[in-house]
Amino acid sequence: MPRSPTSSEDEMAQSFSDYSDDCASDSSREETIYETIKATAEQSQSRMDDISTNSLVIRILIPDLQQSKCMRFNPSATVWVAKQRILCTLNQTLKDVLNYGLFQPASNGRDGKFLDEERIFREYPQPITKGVPSLEFRYKSRVYRQPNVDEKQIAKLHTKANLRKFMDLIQHNQVDKVLKLLERGFDPNYHDSETGESPLTFAAHLDNMVEMIKVLKNGGAHLDFRAKDGMTALHKAARSKNHVTLTTLLELGASPDYKDSRGLTPLYHSVVVGGDPGCCELLLNHHASVCCQDENGWHEVHQACRHGHVQHLEHLLFYGADMSAQNASGNSALHICALYNQDNCARVLLVRGADKDVKNYNSQSPFQAETRQRSELCLCDD
Repeated sequence: MPRSPTSSEDEMAQSFSDYSDDCASDSSREETIYETIKATAEQSQSRMDDISTNSLVIRILIPDLQQSKCMRFNPSATVWVAKQRILCTLNQTLKDVLNYGLFQPASNGRDGKFLDEERIFREYPQPITKGVPSLEFRYKSRVYRQPNVDEKQIAKLHTKANLRKFMDLIQHNQVDKVLKLLERGFDPNYHDSETGESPLTFAAHLDNMVEMIKVLKNGGAHLDFRAKDGMTALHKAARSKNHVTLTTLLELGASPDYKDSRGLTPLYHSVVVGGDPGCCELLLNHHASVCCQDENGWHEVHQACRHGHVQHLEHLLFYGADMSAQNASGNSALHICALYNQDNCARVLLVRGADKDVKNYNSQSPFQAETRQRSELCLCDD
């Protein structure tokens, strides 16, 4: 079993949930993303495979690898889970893999579309065709509705100068000029070479962007398109504590459960950064899941207690968060309060009935963990 930290410094070293910019290369970042996907896929294997009683057979076409394969999926699982399974079967690495998605080609009078990652698979009716239905697994780009799209003309729009200009127009909130470029066929799903942001994730950082975000979305920007750091626009808005932008994205159909490159949700980020607790409550009110955990088993309640975000903790508990959840060291939220001297959060947990005698994997109760830490600090002072 993992060893329980004997001090807050040790516990901090085991939690990497404070997002920080790093200088990792694109290749190492891709490797990390694949490892995260594989680990998450192993944890959710039962959701992906329900072959004996309930399964859906689909042919998956992967144009970039010139491959196709028939696979079984659990129709009760999310598209995100299905995507994980596909990625785990690939024998070649795809670049910017998080921005690949399942695409349903146009058929029976319906336009082609990418499946939203947090919707349940069975919510998408499969086309009535002979044989096995098929979906494409391809990089997310704008889906053009108009017939006879001039691809060569559209390609000419996407020069380096125009790509940079487009981001500048967003920064200066030039909605009309952005709209004109989009009407000409400009695809807003790309990464800025300087910042690594997509147009939509970049707009989510800024204030007074409601109309801009609506124009980008209506112009083909995918709500679950991720910046190079793996976060969607909803993650960015949560980390920027931008309540207005969060509301706009959710009203446009963004899921509060989108995952970043580490499998963390906007709610998780909102709890980490703190700020306006209304952002946290807004996500919860839109049915955000409260069971997210990082690679070291830290749940949202652990993070709220670590940082002393009392109102965030109150909201989490009201919406059903498990205050008895233990991280990889066996520490409960009450242990974290003790290790980080967060008395106010501890009071909230105790009033709600938290078990003050629960032991971590070092056989310590919250009180014992705090006592040991204090004794070690005294020894260090001596």
